[in-house]
Amino acid sequence: MGIEPNTDGWLEDTRTSYDTVAASYADQVRNLLDETPEERAVLALFADLVSTSGGGSVADVGCGPGRITAHLRQLGMDAFGIDLSPGMIEMARRDHPSLRFELGSMTDLDLGDGSMAGLVAWYSLIHVPDAQIGLVFRHFHRVLQPGGSLLLSFHVGDESKLKTEGYGGHPMKVYVHRRRHGQMIAWLNDAGFTVDEHRTLTSAESGLGGILLARRRPDTQ
Repeated sequence: MGIEPNTDGWLEDTRTSYDTVAASYADQVRNLLDETPEERAVLALFADLVSTSGGGSVADVGCGPGRITAHLRQLGMDAFGIDLSPGMIEMARRDHPSLRFELGSMTDLDLGDGSMAGLVAWYSLIHVPDAQIGLVFRHFHRVLQPGGSLLLSFHVGDESKLKTEGYGGHPMKVYVHRRRHGQMIAWLNDAGFTVDEHRTLTSAESGLGGILLARRRPDTQ
């Protein structure tokens, strides 16, 4: 792991950046799942795990323009989306008017304790600084029911780089953090999760993407 960059104000920077690029981002990623069969297979596996455990509500945390939320609904999930960016929520509601999307932050989830059967964070942890990951995972643990499923995807690597432009050339100010499976698994273990499966793949989603399937340990508070 490299030296953590100065990420003061990262939440505000992330919100502002994605408000700025929301329309262009929605256009660029809308059909990416059509090009990523391995990701579709992982999402189907996650949906099956939630279903076989009794089903229930699933939150897509950091949902962006809602494409993963919509795919989860197509898989039969009772899914809804949460995002920090009002611009992204606007795009999600525009593109998927029949679905539920809410403003919110993964650092302070406004969801009841044990209220979720599953959580997805699909490349939405990439701007969270190392020092805040534990807080995020504690919130994930709190809102998941015992045994509830968690699906994470992230960029694999060791670097943190400042992104100053993206998605149509619009200005951004967000650090993109790449992480190793071992570090992610350690953070999840500390937060009360058991990791059942992890893999690395290359696809339209990420040049080197990590996938983790975990569940809240029933014996943790």
